[in-house]
Amino acid sequence: MRESSEQEEFWRQDFGVDYIERNGSDQLLASNLALFSKILASSDYPKSVLELGANIGMNLRALQLLFPDQKHSAVEINPQACDRLSNVIGEENAFLGSILDVTLDEKFDLVFTKGVLIHINPEHLTAVYKRMFDWSNRYVLMIEYFNPTPVTVSYRGHKDRLFKRDFAGEFMDIYPDFSLVDYGFSYRRDPCHPQDDVTWFLMERTQ
Repeated sequence: MRESSEQEEFWRQDFGVDYIERNGSDQLLASNLALFSKILASSDYPKSVLELGANIGMNLRALQLLFPDQKHSAVEINPQACDRLSNVIGEENAFLGSILDVTLDEKFDLVFTKGVLIHINPEHLTAVYKRMFDWSNRYVLMIEYFNPTPVTVSYRGHKDRLFKRDFAGEFMDIYPDFSLVDYGFSYRRDPCHPQDDVTWFLMERTQ
């Protein structure tokens, strides 16, 4: 059995529970609506979506409002967050566990992360990229902090819990089957729809 990383245990336990309380506001839902409207304007309509590291489902709630007939599934490592996620997308579509351990036989039109790859141990990133590649039959979306070279940043007083890099560039280098469709930046000081200084990259399978 695979041994969990320090980062996985960090989010599985108390810090992951604390995150729930900080990230459930109406403002975030409105900001997510604006963000996904912009991103998916560059895509054909994805009928099925898998989010990796969905927490309580704030991103999927926005997608439900935008696309009421879209099918949503998600993986979440924190048990309390996954319970609340189940109320959003249905228990049968919410998978409790690490991205690296969950078994999914289905493929999805869109597989995405938002603020998740930045918290994964860099040694495990290639395995996560492989899973995103395998589970997507059309699009991969990464909404993360960007840096042209890998750096480690202190996260709320904790070391080795936040890593910035060019996730999308690495993914496309490994999997040239995917090419860039669109990208953009969302600023924390946006007067209407702030996000946490995230850069997004929408990629499409071309082979």
